[in-house]
Amino acid sequence: PAMIEQLAAAGMDAARLNFSHGAHAEHVERLLAVRRAEVRIGRPLAVIADLCGPKIRIGRLEEPRTLRAGEEVTFAAAGEEKGDDIGITFPGLAEVAEPGADLLINDGLVKTKVIRREGSRLVARVEVGGQVTSAKGVNLPGTVLPIPALTDRDADDLQFALEHDVDFVALSFVRSADDVQGLRERIDAAGSSARIIAKIEKAEAVADLDAIVEAADAVMVARGDMGVEIGVSEVPLVQKQIIASA
Repeated sequence: PAMIEQLAAAGMDAARLNFSHGAHAEHVERLLAVRRAEVRIGRPLAVIADLCGPKIRIGRLEEPRTLRAGEEVTFAAAGEEKGDDIGITFPGLAEVAEPGADLLINDGLVKTKVIRREGSRLVARVEVGGQVTSAKGVNLPGTVLPIPALTDRDADDLQFALEHDVDFVALSFVRSADDVQGLRERIDAAGSSARIIAKIEKAEAVADLDAIVEAADAVMVARGDMGVEIGVSEVPLVQKQIIASA
């Protein structure tokens, strides 16, 4: 709380609650600290609830795994691993990822390419090796994933955030203006006046950019995942494109 007051006094305008991590009780504590700081400094501060969205992650590993270039690795749905399988928190992965698809781990630091399916498992060849630990992010650039923009967890987090009067809701991994509209309907149904920030971090979002900008109240240039999804070298130009559209 003392740090939040110092940040506010130094000019902070908004505080982001990252719902990818932490429990609701921790978020309440921080939110209340922001509201107290607001009173102390005598100017409004925005609270942004940043929803996790359909982020795919590595499941629970007993210990870190080091993958080496050239070796084969098998991915399975988390909870269904056998032997040396690495679990991934997306049950239908083997049905949607085609051979030849890139499967990247930990912001793209570890790169694998799918070479075949084995039932509900994916076998991939490691192209760029490195260490893999539990809960690291997984990206599949170019693979269309049939996942709702708002997961069940997001719906719970959204309800909690709106009950505590957040000012903005940030929607992760937006793919289309329809994703934004779906969130808008939920916010309106809750009787909230919270505004929507669309996070642009997928190639599909760049393709539907103007419609997303029209549907949202603000956009966030989410360069971390965007760099993994569309390639780091593309990010500066796409960033300018997003700013121009906004």
